[in-house]
Amino acid sequence: MSLDTRLRILLAAMDLFSEKGYGSTSIADILSRSQANSGSLYHFFPGKQDVLVGVLELYRDGIHQMLLEPAWQGVEDPIERIFALLNRYRAALLESECVYGCPIGSLALELHEPDPPVRALLADNFTGWTRAIGGCLEAGAERLPRGTDIQGLAEFILTTMEGGVMQARTHRDIAYFDRSIAQLRQHMTLLEKSARQGAAA
Repeated sequence: MSLDTRLRILLAAMDLFSEKGYGSTSIADILSRSQANSGSLYHFFPGKQDVLVGVLELYRDGIHQMLLEPAWQGVEDPIERIFALLNRYRAALLESECVYGCPIGSLALELHEPDPPVRALLADNFTGWTRAIGGCLEAGAERLPRGTDIQGLAEFILTTMEGGVMQARTHRDIAYFDRSIAQLRQHMTLLEKSARQGAAA
């Protein structure tokens, strides 16, 4: 049994969890989508939660390749990289007619009381996202007021994105996401203005 089979199972489960949710996805669904047999699946994953753990590890380990690099291609400005990433979520919402949800956010909301290994991996994924945004903020730190809480601002940006996606999905209207991101853009503009005023004082 090859690692290709394992990856095929995980990619199939990743798509299904995103489309249907974890609870509504059965092992039979995963087998059908991955075109794997049950013996192969149970060789790698004794149970459905083991598949979920594998999916969350794949998201965690693939954040640069799957999410950041495509979003940031051709974007050098660190602050604009943040908005380029947010625009990638917007594009996914538009393409899916506002059905798409952030996969990690959706799983975190669906799994009311996840087991510790699952909760830890959900947290790892959010941490990786905020670390990437924090890196952008650090790179553009001269455009932020002195003493800005980089970690807190990165977490605020994640919260804005997740909330905007959730509202756009609920209302089936991209305007809810757009208004959230517009407010974030205004906030960042005010921070930059404050930094310039502080430097001139």
